[in-house]
Amino acid sequence: MGLQIAFWVLALIAVGSSAGVILQKNLFRAALLLVVCFLASAGIFVTLSADFLAAVQVIINVGAVAILIIMSIMLTREVTRGSPSNRLGAPAFVISALIVFILVFSILTTAWPISGAEPAQPTTSVLAQILIGDPGFILIIQMSAILLLSTIIGAIVLMKEK
Repeated sequence: MGLQIAFWVLALIAVGSSAGVILQKNLFRAALLLVVCFLASAGIFVTLSADFLAAVQVIINVGAVAILIIMSIMLTREVTRGSPSNRLGAPAFVISALIVFILVFSILTTAWPISGAEPAQPTTSVLAQILIGDPGFILIIQMSAILLLSTIIGAIVLMKEK
């Protein structure tokens, strides 16, 4: 019962913060709300016993993507102004409403089998052994980290005042 309450509370936080990202005019505050949305999504993964996905969500989305967005916003002038309004708001709303209708219809008409059994063991150690173990992908993981670092350094160099 406690996990269900935590799931619904985290779902409300995720939906509320994602709505805040869309409605917020200040780009920096929108980026911070995006971090809250990512963290709530990671919490949802924890309540669903998907501990590896929760760790990946925090490391990649919160640790890399959101921080990169916040750094690029901080390097941008006129952060508080936000994006100008345009005339595509009504078509975007119609398409979004159609997608929401299709998703809700699919969710309500699908039979969702739920297993009452707990996972046999945490998945994090097994997946970590596959990724980082002897025949794993440690070189690719390190190369992607170097690529992200060089991208951040390149952005700083390009935005530096002369």
